[in-house]
Amino acid sequence: MSHVELLFDSFSVCLVLSLALSLYNKGATVILFDIIPPSQEVPEDIVFVQGDIREYADVEKAITGVDCVFHIASYGMSGREQLNCQLIEAVNVQGTQNILKACADHGVSRLIYTSTFNVVFGGQVIENGDEKLPYLPLHLHPDHYSRTKSLAEMAVLKANGTVLKGCSGQLRTCALRPAGIYGPGEQRHLPRIVDYIEKGIFRFVYGKPSSLVEFVHVDNLVSAHELAAEALTPEKQHRAAGQAYFISDGRPVNNFEFFRPLVEGLGYPFPTLRLPISLIYFFAFLTEMIHHLIGPFYNFQPLLTRTEVYKTGVTHYFSMAKAETELSYEPREYNLDEVVQWFRSRGHGRKCQSSFLSRLLLDILFVSAFVAVALSFLPVVGS
Repeated sequence: MSHVELLFDSFSVCLVLSLALSLYNKGATVILFDIIPPSQEVPEDIVFVQGDIREYADVEKAITGVDCVFHIASYGMSGREQLNCQLIEAVNVQGTQNILKACADHGVSRLIYTSTFNVVFGGQVIENGDEKLPYLPLHLHPDHYSRTKSLAEMAVLKANGTVLKGCSGQLRTCALRPAGIYGPGEQRHLPRIVDYIEKGIFRFVYGKPSSLVEFVHVDNLVSAHELAAEALTPEKQHRAAGQAYFISDGRPVNNFEFFRPLVEGLGYPFPTLRLPISLIYFFAFLTEMIHHLIGPFYNFQPLLTRTEVYKTGVTHYFSMAKAETELSYEPREYNLDEVVQWFRSRGHGRKCQSSFLSRLLLDILFVSAFVAVALSFLPVVGS
């Protein structure tokens, strides 16, 4: 590749660095843009531009002279981030508008937007869905992140065909909708999961054992981004222009069974206690309400949010047929072995075995807490 590639991201996910290195190794000139420098060392030839996606001047400065933009930046995907609606709106919606305007103003011919499954999913069962599914109505999204990602994706796809200033070309855009991302160095989800495991919080699972979700290894997602960029070129007849694609490993799996190798690989017992998803959803709702009240004073990390309960406990998986046909996407098969080794190499893993009695007491404590919360909202019948 001889084009100049610009990657927007928050560097909290390993995707951007993996994609940057892959593009760089294929001969592209790579520019990284973010509000903070990358946490990992990158080749000297990869340029880092520090700036804020919410500021048009910063975006414009970074985008000048670029041929292709990978818009990976977002905010509010998980945990307490999901509850900061103002910042979510500013990054996901206004930031995307800034990128679209800068692309049009400075002759960028290709834009690949990293979206999410959530633009069509809001807690309803979806089995082998495809890109013909309509967007979930905005008011039905249980979180602001999914709502704003929908708005941003709509804007990106609508911008396809925008006439570029100063030249006769057009902006070609497409959107990738990845499943949950995993791989060595992933920083948004896996460290939080490992923290829960090590603190003894991961004492139960929930939902039906038959519920299925999907994940995507970072290397498969890197491949999808590169293929999408190629499919926006004249040589490929711009066949991805204006299109959205679901991207995953193509192997639906129960969410908790997917993480079993991580739990056991770090030396911890896998939970045997299964709770109803309705109880966990109710607990997440209460947690969000408490955070809304005291968050301005104490920004604690919720155990789970409502969206996270849906995403982990309700069946939703999608067909890869469109990506396979139009992008030539062929996901490779991966497991969590590299992830386990990555965490172990950084000092994680069980140091000693706790007693059966202590584990039993913790299980009883968690069940008692959930039951107490549920019973407290039942009506009291007078004598």
